Amino acid sequence: MECKQFKDFAKEMVDYIGDYLENIRDRRVLPTVEPGYMRPLLPEEAPETPDKWQDVMADIEKIIMPGVTHWHSPRFHAYFPTANSYPAIVADMLSGAIACIGFTWISSPACTELEVVMLDWLGKMLELPKEFLAASGGKGGGVIQGTASEATLVALLGAKAKTVRRVKKEHPEWSESTIISKLVGYASNQAHSSVERAGLLGGIKLRLLPADDNLRLRGETLERAIQDDRDKGLIPFYVVATLGTTNTCSFDCLDEMGPVCNKEDVWLHVDAAYAGSAFICPEFRYLMAGVECADSFNFNPHKWMLVNFDCSAMWLKDPTYVVNAFDVDPLYLKHDQQGSAPDYRHWQIPLGRRFRSLKLWFVLRLYGVRNLQAFIRKHVALAHEFEELVRQDNRFEIVSEVVLGLVCFRLKGSNERNETLLRRINGHGVIHLVPSKVGDTYFLRLAICSRFTESRDIQLSWNEIRTITDDVLAEDQPGK
Repeated sequence: MECKQFKDFAKEMVDYIGDYLENIRDRRVLPTVEPGYMRPLLPEEAPETPDKWQDVMADIEKIIMPGVTHWHSPRFHAYFPTANSYPAIVADMLSGAIACIGFTWISSPACTELEVVMLDWLGKMLELPKEFLAASGGKGGGVIQGTASEATLVALLGAKAKTVRRVKKEHPEWSESTIISKLVGYASNQAHSSVERAGLLGGIKLRLLPADDNLRLRGETLERAIQDDRDKGLIPFYVVATLGTTNTCSFDCLDEMGPVCNKEDVWLHVDAAYAGSAFICPEFRYLMAGVECADSFNFNPHKWMLVNFDCSAMWLKDPTYVVNAFDVDPLYLKHDQQGSAPDYRHWQIPLGRRFRSLKLWFVLRLYGVRNLQAFIRKHVALAHEFEELVRQDNRFEIVSEVVLGLVCFRLKGSNERNETLLRRINGHGVIHLVPSKVGDTYFLRLAICSRFTESRDIQLSWNEIRTITDDVLAEDQPGK
């Protein structure tokens, strides 16, 4: 493809993207295709000679869109949001054009240096303790990971390396494998599944501790577990505090857990994947009280801050332990400026990395902090609007406190009745929800996800739920 063709193709695609997003409300949220739908629509082999780009454009609607779940529909309420905005889309275009692999400073200095500054900008927006910022002049700094799952694993491996080194000095007669076999980490039983997975990948035991009646992990529960394990000869080394759980958007008691971790010399990692975006608003920062005790902190701008996937922001007070854990330094990756700027290959699992800070830079500059705050506040207000609609219908109940942009609710009665309701809702395809379960209680989750969502969409979603509920309850009547 020559430059002239590229420009024509790109202009056509930009028009298509704009039309798609601005009219996404008109599309069915969930596709109706069955597994394997696409293979009959595609040739058995790749073309020997080039197709026309116009034919590729035509096939988007014929082949791709019938199988797309429209995450940015204002009636998509499943999971948590995944961010999207025009500045971020344009930034991804530029990133794709530059196409650098920024594993070291010298491999593309702008890629590294913009990331350092953007993580400082973002940390200041959240009012993170200055120890997390590169601008503080200390050891701290930020890095963009691909996902919160990666950040959790990176923190765990850093904590593991730090603890093994410390214990080896205390017990030189112990082998490294003996020390590792004694390590134990902790998280709430409400923590994301990626936390448990990090333990599996890191080769250590991870205990999921019981949350309280408000689905929060308390400091006393953590302290008791640590003491019990020390009495058994184990070595507590790592704790994950979740701010904004996936099930219900509950918040562990970070202000209680932090002092326990500091006293016990245990690495504290804060997973605020969804909720962290809200901390750019001063009124929500009380939810991260105690963050000054953390060793690492992570949230996903790609969830709720208008930055397209992938962009998971992670800060470390002292990256030395992570860098040492990942320090494999072949000659072909060495350069004369080593030590004067971060080589982010030492801060992450993969070697290669995209120029992801561009989209953060574009979004922060082209929205500004005030507009990003207004966006978060609007979503929270829409969640409370839906909550009020649910409370006005005595057939339903709210399952957990609505704090940010998630409402957990259920139809009073059996779990089976709620499963039927959800199956009907998603089968109808006007809106999309997913369920969750705490203990034996099955419930529905409605998350405010799209930047296009307005009050009229909340009203439509509620009317859809009520109408289908009428049908489900009518079928429950005797004689039906």
